[in-house]
Amino acid sequence: MMKKVPAIAAGLLSVAVIGSAIAHESENPAVKARTSIMQLYAFNLGTLGGMAKGEVEYDSEAATRAANNLVVLTQIDQSAMWPAGSDNASDPSTRALPAIWENFPDVSAKGQAMAEAAVAMQAAAGQDVDALKAAMGDLGGSCSACHKVYRAPKD
Repeated sequence: MMKKVPAIAAGLLSVAVIGSAIAHESENPAVKARTSIMQLYAFNLGTLGGMAKGEVEYDSEAATRAANNLVVLTQIDQSAMWPAGSDNASDPSTRALPAIWENFPDVSAKGQAMAEAAVAMQAAAGQDVDALKAAMGDLGGSCSACHKVYRAPKD
């Protein structure tokens, strides 16, 4: 019986940890979809940012791929991913503030600026590291312009 107690305790702990991890993931498919899009943005921006900062050796092919991916991501129709009531007040798994739905024209304009900055990065990324660095400011700025106003800080 004594050997079963640690096994039962370990099992309960596993369930608690898994349950906790699941509890932080949204059940709303729209939130899951837009979170996935944001992760793809971050992945590709990380590639470009690493090169711009000199943390990763500049590679014109990798930079071009990342920039191309960003352009494609900005062309995805995300309208179904932002239904009313999918903000952080309704779903604690998201950092999207209710202000998004109060000023959607501004959000759309910021999204358009991101798309334009991604196209500029696409043109610059494969040239050389200096061109990439020059395009990085507008691209990063377009992300933070929206995040500063419409995304809650991390806990």
